[in-house]
Amino acid sequence: MSEEYQIYGETINKAEKKSYWDAAKGLQQVDGLKPTKYLSELADANIDGELSYGQIEDLLYKRYETETNEDIQNRNKEADLVAARIAHILDSPGYPLKITSLKAIHKELFKDIYDHAGQFRKVNIYKSEPILNGETVKYTNYTALEDTLEYDFDTEKNKSYAGLTEEKVIRRIASFTSSIWQAHPFMEGNTRSTAVFMECYLNNMGFSVDNTMFKDYSQYFRNALVRANFADYKNGITETNQYIENFNKNLLLGGEFQLRNRDLILKERFTPGRDRGIER
Repeated sequence: MSEEYQIYGETINKAEKKSYWDAAKGLQQVDGLKPTKYLSELADANIDGELSYGQIEDLLYKRYETETNEDIQNRNKEADLVAARIAHILDSPGYPLKITSLKAIHKELFKDIYDHAGQFRKVNIYKSEPILNGETVKYTNYTALEDTLEYDFDTEKNKSYAGLTEEKVIRRIASFTSSIWQAHPFMEGNTRSTAVFMECYLNNMGFSVDNTMFKDYSQYFRNALVRANFADYKNGITETNQYIENFNKNLLLGGEFQLRNRDLILKERFTPGRDRGIER
């Protein structure tokens, strides 16, 4: 007689839970958000086994039934709810290597925050990047999103990691991460969704992820993806995966590369001596 299926529950390992929360709270920084002290208190209660993720989400909904002007200005509801949802996803079974998984993650993270949660954008977008002196990465045209991502996912699915050297593994992961991010398929939350999807994918493949990297270097992670996807060939500037590869070496292999945002500044686009205003 076969054994019955068991319900997948939250981990009771406090160190693992703390790492999920560290990544979840740190990733809000990529959009200039900071979870509140209240969220940190709820996270501590979850780590200690006193509150479940579901209970935390209920408490946050109650907390933000009435938002203050400060809440709205600082986007506290988004920062807290998305952080809680990231921690929950990281503490759950993974997702299959499909475009629908990326959409599902975005929908779960941003439901009740954006009315376009889980939906690919239907317009073209751009964003001023400080490390490029206000220039933007050229994101995928919205009419090509499905086809582009289908190609990227199929290419990844049809390649094996078996027998690859660590260097080649890192290059493959960096390239796949960069491709997803360059598409920028959603109106908001692309970096956070890409990071969560990739961590789920890496965990499914048996990699051990050092979540302190997302806790301490989430802005570097985003800036590294900017540099991986920006080119100005007329002026001799090409894309480079060097920085996202260094991040991944620290993330997955215990590397000790020094990760500084100022090193990612595209100096050719700045007037010499000008204050670039880039965080360390």
